[in-house]
Amino acid sequence: MGFEQLAELRDRLRAEQQQVKTDSAKQGKRKPPAQPKPREQDPAVEAIWRLQKHFPLAFPVNPAPKVPLKEGIFKDAEQHLELLGLTSEQLKLGIATWCKGSRYWASMTQDAPRLDLNGQAAGIVTASQALHARQQASRQRGQARRKQSKPKERPQEQGSEGATEQVVG
Repeated sequence: MGFEQLAELRDRLRAEQQQVKTDSAKQGKRKPPAQPKPREQDPAVEAIWRLQKHFPLAFPVNPAPKVPLKEGIFKDAEQHLELLGLTSEQLKLGIATWCKGSRYWASMTQDAPRLDLNGQAAGIVTASQALHARQQASRQRGQARRKQSKPKERPQEQGSEGATEQVVG
């Protein structure tokens, strides 16, 4: 599309917008603002948001780095289901999602303190746990690279083989 066509399109849109404003002023009524449709929130994201709200030291908000969590943190958090407003399944999903990403695995360095819900040290990351985290991060990077290099499938174009004849009788 050339500049002239874009300019013409812009002018037509402006004219249409001006017409709508003029029509609205003549009627003296304004449409009520459209209410945003409530979006269905991902249950894992909802659970993480609630954990961040109630336990900000254990579940810091990005861009703050994640911290290694105490082993058995789920059992500790499960005691707060009513406060969090979550079911046990939602809590499990939220914590599992939180602990799967590269930001979490990057925090899992040898001898790093593991934190409880209140941000207090409750153990350390062992060498084998740190190695496992590095392997997980490497595996995730490899999967991401494979997805990027995989050619996207294009739908087959219909040729004469896919066309059907319509018989008029």
